[in-house]
Amino acid sequence: MTIAFWALAVIAVAGGISVFMVDSMARATFGLLTSLLAAGGTLLLIDLHYLGMLIILMMVMEMLVMAVFMIMYMMNPAGLMPMKMVHNKRGAAIIAGAVFVLLCAGILLGSWPERKGRPPVDPAHALGLSIMGPKMLVMMVIGVAILATMISTVVLATQRGRYDR
Repeated sequence: MTIAFWALAVIAVAGGISVFMVDSMARATFGLLTSLLAAGGTLLLIDLHYLGMLIILMMVMEMLVMAVFMIMYMMNPAGLMPMKMVHNKRGAAIIAGAVFVLLCAGILLGSWPERKGRPPVDPAHALGLSIMGPKMLVMMVIGVAILATMISTVVLATQRGRYDR
């Protein structure tokens, strides 16, 4: 598990760095997708299956939509033509370095709390209860109602309807 964690951590950081190193929007999109998939895999490693799969599925769909829009609307085909991805490289490097040093100082100098109790049997359920409390069932029903409303709105917004040909 430790080896898998460090492998995913290296992949996530490498994917994040590649976003700023490549010279096209499409390649940057796939670098970002790689980084976020590794982050989702990390959540799967710590038994947060729902959140891990949610991040993985959401990021795959988001990046696919972004790639489709790049192909449709960008002046260079599919964002594959070379372009400068970073502006003000020196200022960005200074800010990134300062933030990195500040975060490392916080990690090393901050006091970390001791673990109290044991991890829950079902972490996804415990997370849902801590976020929504006893209203979790209500929120699930509202989510289905919102989805039905979005589908109905799209169907009603079409001029001819589903069966009119």
